[in-house]
Amino acid sequence: MDILFVCHGNICRSPMAEAVFRKLCQDSGVLDRFNISSSGVSSEESGNDIYPPAKAELRRHGIPFQRRAAKRITDREAEDYDLIIALDRSNLAALRRRFGNSPKFRMLLDRDVDDPWYTDDFQSAYDDILKGCTELLDFLLQ
Repeated sequence: MDILFVCHGNICRSPMAEAVFRKLCQDSGVLDRFNISSSGVSSEESGNDIYPPAKAELRRHGIPFQRRAAKRITDREAEDYDLIIALDRSNLAALRRRFGNSPKFRMLLDRDVDDPWYTDDFQSAYDDILKGCTELLDFLLQ
């Protein structure tokens, strides 16, 4: 199954979700069952690596990640991925405006994961992402 996490710029929440979900899958012995990636709905951060405070939060929790370049979701990704997980309602709305109202577009939680770029609360974002990713993996493995 191909899973794409999407936030605004692809430098904080979606790469955090990608890394957390990958680690959960690895720890559960099911990583080979998933193709996991992330993108943004905006191109304003294209080419930039994960935001340093987001990296620091992942390190604090022992979540591995690699250097990467932020990117905007492509038409091909929207077509090919089985699940496209938005981190907040504005991201979900942007996906639907651009690609239509596909059932593959879903929220990670039943509420927004606040953007730590604005809140500077990377711990809360991480906690929400871990909760959502844990619930998602549990659901997919049922």
